Amino acid sequence: MKVIVMGGAGFIGTNLIKKLLKDGHEVSSVDNYSTGFKKNHQDGCTYYDYDLASKHTLGIYVDRDTYPSWRDNKYDLIFHVAALARIQPSLSDPVKAISNNFNSTLYLLEWARGNNTPVVFAGSSSFHHGLWGSPYAWSKHAGEQLCKLYSNVYDLPTTICRFYNVYGPHQLESGTYATVIGIFEKQHREETPLTVTGDGLQRRDFTHVDDIVDGIVKCGEQIDKSNGKIFELGRGVNHSIIEITKMFGDVKVEYIPARLGEYDVTLADYSKARELLGWNPIRNLDEYITGIKK
Repeated sequence: MKVIVMGGAGFIGTNLIKKLLKDGHEVSSVDNYSTGFKKNHQDGCTYYDYDLASKHTLGIYVDRDTYPSWRDNKYDLIFHVAALARIQPSLSDPVKAISNNFNSTLYLLEWARGNNTPVVFAGSSSFHHGLWGSPYAWSKHAGEQLCKLYSNVYDLPTTICRFYNVYGPHQLESGTYATVIGIFEKQHREETPLTVTGDGLQRRDFTHVDDIVDGIVKCGEQIDKSNGKIFELGRGVNHSIIEITKMFGDVKVEYIPARLGEYDVTLADYSKARELLGWNPIRNLDEYITGIKK
């Protein structure tokens, strides 16, 4: 298949592209490099440096030298994993989070409608923990609603995959968009205390990026089964943050204040993905942490 990955230079996008190339697909990527990196580029993939949330996405006032005409290509499938993730940055700058996540999805769906190209959209488990608890949660749910709208009104095939606390290779280890496991990895490597927010009893369903990618790809390959559906992609097991620090061994822990917008528990029910797509997550967090400690 000829596929395009929105957000292909980021954490999940890079791992997705690796899998797609390995499976023999023709792959392109669109990324504005706000949280993605050119060091993540994979041989065999065509990359476009482009802001998906820009009006140029619709072909308005396009400078072809600045904005290559990827829109003129016909793709068999679109994977939309581009977003400004994380709750905390969205609380600090709601306009940036909402405008980026909403507009990028709206413009992409409009472009997909013109080409009748199926879209696999990266939703978020934050749906279950208060849509009005953070601009991030609201913006991701709004993206889901846009997918439903375009499916119902324009008969555009769309699938929604809700991710649960993804970790693994190419994750961000520092900055406002860093993942918990990424932060802990860096702190452990540098032999500094692991920073735990609040009391550390909050529980998270951590899912390895390889399992997430496998679920996304299965949705795309079985679009006849996945079209119009929402799939929860999580490990189905959760751990407290304190439990995770102990997986790193005898390490020092530094407690920092709890953060606004965070919730107590995440835990996925992936039975629909298992039954309809044959998806089963197999990677365990403790085994991953043991591996990086070697």
